Amino acid sequence: MNSNSQLPVMETFYTVQGEGAYAGAPAYFIRLAGCDVGCVWCDVKESWDADKHPLQSVESLTEAVANSGSAICVITGGEPTLHNLAELTEALRSKGIRTHLETSGTQPLTGEWDWITFSPKKFKAPLHEYYQKSHELKVIINHVSDISWSQEHADKMPAQTMYYMQPEWEKREIMQGHILDYIRRNTQWRISVQTHKYLGVD
Repeated sequence: MNSNSQLPVMETFYTVQGEGAYAGAPAYFIRLAGCDVGCVWCDVKESWDADKHPLQSVESLTEAVANSGSAICVITGGEPTLHNLAELTEALRSKGIRTHLETSGTQPLTGEWDWITFSPKKFKAPLHEYYQKSHELKVIINHVSDISWSQEHADKMPAQTMYYMQPEWEKREIMQGHILDYIRRNTQWRISVQTHKYLGVD
């Protein structure tokens, strides 16, 4: 893991959370560079190579979030757990900012989190710790077989976890129907759609 005082950042932006349990909530996003998963359908493949993106200090990142006025900061990627996030989350929480993580769970968890969205991928197995520490399971549905695969992960998580299936954007017209059929019969699940893409915002 990199030193936690500086982190490779692909982009930062203030928008609304488009997916999952906090969809519609204003949130400041920090997209960290570097990925060890490499999903074929990833829509931010330019984030994969950490060496192509500048290092930014925890201090400058925290200041930018605080100045935005956002109550929530979402740390995403890439795969953000490739980096030690303890100092960043400590700095954000000291400003009263909620820390939210979006992760495939492939690396050990660091930092203090108010909300963890666990999104396992078939391309690399997650670590066991994420089944107990995550608040939300969000699985991207790229193929019909991903639905039963999603349930295998849900069966390993506490009952209070929030469960979401999200159609892969390019296949949404096909996959949405399959997801809806499943969640009508398995009512602990919800469908997540990429609201921000429908709204035309980042």
